[in-house]
Amino acid sequence: MVCFSRSLLRKYGNFVDNLRVYVRGGSGGMGLPRLGGQGGKGGDVWVVAKDGSSLKKINDKYSTKRFVAGIGANSSIHCLKGDKGKDYELHVPTGVSVTTDDGKVLGELNKVGERMLVAHGGSGGSFLSNFLPAKGDINIIRLDLKLIADVGLVGFPNAGKSSLLSQLSHAKPEIAHYPFTTLKPEIGKVMFEDYKQISVADLPGLIEGAHLNKGMGHKFLKHIERTKQLLFVVDINGFQLSYKTQFRTVFETVMLLTKEIELYKEDLLSKPSLLVVNKMDLPDAELKLKDLLDQLKHPQDFVHLLPEDMIPKSLLKFSHIIPVSASSGFGIEELKTTIRRSLDEQAFQEKQEHHRQKLLDLQASTPEKNGTVKSHETKGV
Repeated sequence: MVCFSRSLLRKYGNFVDNLRVYVRGGSGGMGLPRLGGQGGKGGDVWVVAKDGSSLKKINDKYSTKRFVAGIGANSSIHCLKGDKGKDYELHVPTGVSVTTDDGKVLGELNKVGERMLVAHGGSGGSFLSNFLPAKGDINIIRLDLKLIADVGLVGFPNAGKSSLLSQLSHAKPEIAHYPFTTLKPEIGKVMFEDYKQISVADLPGLIEGAHLNKGMGHKFLKHIERTKQLLFVVDINGFQLSYKTQFRTVFETVMLLTKEIELYKEDLLSKPSLLVVNKMDLPDAELKLKDLLDQLKHPQDFVHLLPEDMIPKSLLKFSHIIPVSASSGFGIEELKTTIRRSLDEQAFQEKQEHHRQKLLDLQASTPEKNGTVKSHETKGV
């Protein structure tokens, strides 16, 4: 079992990806019985996706986590129709899901400018309500952030994900020779000569049992749900978390990573996946890479040697396997090119599938129209 010190938990706390907040629509304004005046409607509460926003800013700035819209204006002899109360806009980053306390998803905000109504304002007092206003909605909602990136780095601690991100992009994640240096997600932008940008997310390292929420399990795994592709990063020498845990070869590491993701959410393995074999500058790396490629080419000849609970139901077929050394820079340019090509291929396939589906829909509606025309022609004859 892995335990985290309080200092590590505090440090991870610098990144907030879930908040529980209270929202209340504004009450309506009073009506004016003697003149039949109607009070203004209370303001509404909206959650709005905006650049530069973060859940941490909300958490730090609003300690009570209470957000209330304005009250509608009372009807008066100067203004029989009261003004609407001021709406409240709660600004959040893109990638936020809005859910109820019991986990029901109310909606998602994936693009800047998208907005969602989370609390209606109360109606103003009128003849129908005996000129008494209604109170606004009161709701408790959760804001759950899942990062949006083109590529998500998947690996066990100390596989070299942070070093790899710093080589690929201008991001400056913490890098050290001990596990769990990545305690909060980092997103780097890979820049190309034609000004194309690709976002790569480095996420906290997995441990065995992550699907059961061990370590930072769910804090990591939920963030790969919105990446377009997965980039598995493994150490050519294998992995051992500590002297108390079992050593895993590089092939076993690949199988374990696949199994953890499969147990968390199996359909994540349908995403296009690439494999980066890191630390190729170490002794005997070429020989170990040759063995790994053979094992991945004929996995059925080797998986029976593994414990049954380590064998994934579906064996991943990586579209590309790229050997690199994040410390020396070997293979980094090839990796950049491969990521770009892989994303372009995916975009092309999705575009083709979209056009194919539109054609099928068109063909499905055409026979009915043709049939109608023919019947009219027959009647004419």
